[in-house]
Amino acid sequence: MQKILCFTTALSCSLLALVSGCSSNSDSNASSALNGVVNAVAPIKKPIPLIVAPENPDPATTAKVEQYLKSIAPLGSNQQTHGVWMQSGDKLLANHQGTVPITAASISKVATTLATLKTFGPDHVFVTQIGTNGTIENGVLKGDLIVQGGQDPFFVWEEAIGVGNTLNQMGIKRVTGNLVLVDKFYMNFSRSSDTVGRLFQTALNSRLWNRQVNNIYATLPAGTAKPQVIINGKVKTDATVPPNFKLLVRHNSYPVAELLKKMNNYSNNAMADMFADAVGGASVVSQKASEAAEVPQNEIYLINGSGLTYENKISPRAAVGMFRAIEKHLQQYNMTVADVFTVTGQDKGVLEQRKIPKFSVVKSGSLDTVSALVGALPTQNQGTVWFAIMNKSGDLVKYRKEQDTFLTKKTTEWGVATASPTELLPSPARQAKISTSEIITVQKP
Repeated sequence: MQKILCFTTALSCSLLALVSGCSSNSDSNASSALNGVVNAVAPIKKPIPLIVAPENPDPATTAKVEQYLKSIAPLGSNQQTHGVWMQSGDKLLANHQGTVPITAASISKVATTLATLKTFGPDHVFVTQIGTNGTIENGVLKGDLIVQGGQDPFFVWEEAIGVGNTLNQMGIKRVTGNLVLVDKFYMNFSRSSDTVGRLFQTALNSRLWNRQVNNIYATLPAGTAKPQVIINGKVKTDATVPPNFKLLVRHNSYPVAELLKKMNNYSNNAMADMFADAVGGASVVSQKASEAAEVPQNEIYLINGSGLTYENKISPRAAVGMFRAIEKHLQQYNMTVADVFTVTGQDKGVLEQRKIPKFSVVKSGSLDTVSALVGALPTQNQGTVWFAIMNKSGDLVKYRKEQDTFLTKKTTEWGVATASPTELLPSPARQAKISTSEIITVQKP
């Protein structure tokens, strides 16, 4: 009999920081005609494009952008190294170097987010399978404990502890054989088999825990058990599972949307690169992102999925286009961009100390001399303003401050939003989405 065990895991902050249906109206129309009533056909609304034409921006906003660019001139670079794109509905508000690719830093993660959602969808889970080539007798697993990875980018201490407790509930307290790792099994954002094996072995046996693991355990729900699964053998790797492999536990990751939210809140580089690899690599991410965002492919150039390089380049227009494409893709799931990106003033993460207007949904990007910000800014008079500000070759900290000041001034001018608009509200249904471990086989002593 199968049993599903759900684990509400705490967020490893320290690790993360590293269609319309058709219906016939003929009967109703005939009835209305008999009564002298003519049904008017509602005009078909023209869909708002993801990105608007780059010509004829709003003069007033353009003037403000020019003032902003002058204010950052003393910070180390000329205006040609910066890019700004702002639009609302079908109206272009500002365009400075908007179609020119600029060093993107972690704005690259917007491309990775888009490509991942287009590839897997928001509800896909990555499956890690735990099994054996042996038997369970009197609390002892006589054989190897085999872990077949499934590219879960957020298999961290909490997940491993949960798996350990599941094995204990199955009656397994000791493994006579080896810990064998197969396929792409990651842990704590590491891909090194030696490191991953050591970490997993430690997590399964609470007697081996150090202060870090104990601190993370303390964040788990009260009453969470401490696992004790002793592995006598060594950590080994294999290309495939053995033919006599018996599945014991299936561990399902958080759904993709929740994983992306964690990645973006903390701008986790390792997760982003894992997602990019799962999609097919940086070049595939670039291609999928440019197609979805409806921009030329030369406006999105990536060599990795994280942005931890000066070589990744994205235009401000493409950054906005990707954000809008994510918005469009998630609508079919009754979700919004707030389900995968940071909501300022609400979500924890790397943007907690920034003074970005409240209720904005954004993603930042930073390198030593690069600061970028892209997202959605709610206003009373302009509605949701989609923007990208990308600064290069200067003072990172001061760039951030000037971006926040500029957006705050524009929000004040356009009317400060007193609440999140519907299009920027996260879906309440996503709050119950967690990781699970499912017992597949129970071998009684």
